Amino acid sequence: MMADILSNEGKQLLLGNEAITRGLIEAGVGFASTYPGTPSSEIGNNLEALADKAGMYFEFSVNEKVALEVSAAAAASGVRSFVFMKHVGLNVAADPMMTLAYSGVRGGMLILTADDPSAHSSQNEQDNRYFSQLGLLPMMEPSTPAEAKEMIRYAYEVSEKLTLPLIFRTTTRVNHARGIVTMREPVGMVPRGRFEKDTPRFVNIPAHARPNRVRLLALMEEAKAVSESSPYNFIEGSGETGIITSGVAYTYVKEFVSGASVLKLGFTNPLPERKIADFIRGKKRIIVVEELDPFLEDQVLRVCAQNGLDVPVFGKRSGHLPRAWEYNPDVIGRLSSVADVMEHPVPLAPADILLPGRPPALCAGCPHRGMYAATKKAVGGRDVIYCSDIGCYTLGIQAPFNAADYIICMGGGAGAAGGFSETTDQKPIAFLGDSTFFHSGIPPLISAKFNGHRIVMVILDNRTTAMTGHQPNPGTGRDFGGRKTEPLDIEAVVRGIGVDYLETVDPYDVKRSAEVMKAALECDGIAVVISKCPCPLELKKLKQLEAKHCRVDQSKCVRCYTCLRMIACPALVKEDGRVSVDETQCMGCGMCANVCPKRAIEVIR
Repeated sequence: MMADILSNEGKQLLLGNEAITRGLIEAGVGFASTYPGTPSSEIGNNLEALADKAGMYFEFSVNEKVALEVSAAAAASGVRSFVFMKHVGLNVAADPMMTLAYSGVRGGMLILTADDPSAHSSQNEQDNRYFSQLGLLPMMEPSTPAEAKEMIRYAYEVSEKLTLPLIFRTTTRVNHARGIVTMREPVGMVPRGRFEKDTPRFVNIPAHARPNRVRLLALMEEAKAVSESSPYNFIEGSGETGIITSGVAYTYVKEFVSGASVLKLGFTNPLPERKIADFIRGKKRIIVVEELDPFLEDQVLRVCAQNGLDVPVFGKRSGHLPRAWEYNPDVIGRLSSVADVMEHPVPLAPADILLPGRPPALCAGCPHRGMYAATKKAVGGRDVIYCSDIGCYTLGIQAPFNAADYIICMGGGAGAAGGFSETTDQKPIAFLGDSTFFHSGIPPLISAKFNGHRIVMVILDNRTTAMTGHQPNPGTGRDFGGRKTEPLDIEAVVRGIGVDYLETVDPYDVKRSAEVMKAALECDGIAVVISKCPCPLELKKLKQLEAKHCRVDQSKCVRCYTCLRMIACPALVKEDGRVSVDETQCMGCGMCANVCPKRAIEVIR
């Protein structure tokens, strides 16, 4: 599929993120950057493989803030740039973004925020459309993979016309849906530029920021005119009922609502207020259909008030549509009292069929299992607080580990540990991954050193950014796009900070890891334990996983179930009181053998 993204002819069935990647190529984007995060991750995976062939520079930056900053510099030099991240990543990037709006760009720049309604793979479902209002930035929202691809080229034209970065907001069902995409000839790419100095514009000290704010407000007034004439704000259908919608919600309206006139908005900040007012006139009712917050609905109500339009508006404020979670045909069915909604041919959740739950779990052979088992053994009866983080290790919340008491954001567990150390008599243990350590785990460790906090930090170094699809990070080094860099040594970085206790362990050796964790807990200062072991799924993908599995010698097994209680690997099966190994799942890591008190489990090569 990746090779097809470079084709300039025909039609293809592409994932939304593949269509976006193709849109970047067709728009002549010369620079792209990201910190990986679902649901945007596949864009980076595609660019890692294809950017060099397409003549584009691409990088996985250390975090979203840096990703935005390097792309901003490229755009300031006249190169079309693209920075992308999941919705919570924009929180990290918001600091430079807010001032970048004042400076503006020379080459077009898109900031893709992939929102996640229903929080499929996220800690919240924040609605990032508000960032466009907060930052005074234009915003566009595609509804389908095909529209996303086509809209990208237009969005770059708008960005360059306004000399402003543009927020390109997608949602999970756009990123991860598939659709027919027509391939078009790319425009000429400009991969290199030159930065022409303009101190009043690009150096936003207070004396410059004040006039730049006025300039920005004038540009947003100009953006209103662009929005009014945008081909992505259009009307279709007819009827006394008017529906105003955007994003993926438009596809539900199109499929399940009939007999209505629909105003589909793709350019959603600033809104085309004249077009909205003209659309509302003469209608008996207006329905606003959008996921998450009443972003459009509140502005439609304002337009009605400002234009003296006495037309009832239905949506979230009226209670007809929910503010939580993504939409589906059943949700659209709630509009049946105010619109002609077709019945969904197959109920989504028949009352007589209960589907089993399938919660995410740490994989068989995941080295994090060993480190959690070692930690629990070392902790014993101590009163501790487990400060977890965002990544595979978030799943440490599950039994039997139950090792997640406080989670807020990337690097947040390490920061919170310092607060707990100063306000409680409990011992805080912060878990975070190698990629998260580089992303936002170093500052809280430095802060702990500076302020004399007494914490234990466990860096779960599985040699990749696993949760989002095995992307590289500074600890792995870079080897793509014609560039190769050496990995950063986490132990050397930590040692340079000057912690009080530092050890690196192999988490498959649970007994040794437990001894190290016990010493770390007894440290009256900052203790760091690095759990270093490659993710077996990554090794399997690279064909570097040794062929082996574990086996239970039933003549030695006394059915104490220590392996199940401590490791809880899904490859361990308990049936009729006997413990056996599912060889189709087993990675042969040997953690279960390491903890077996009777040595009843052996590794077979």
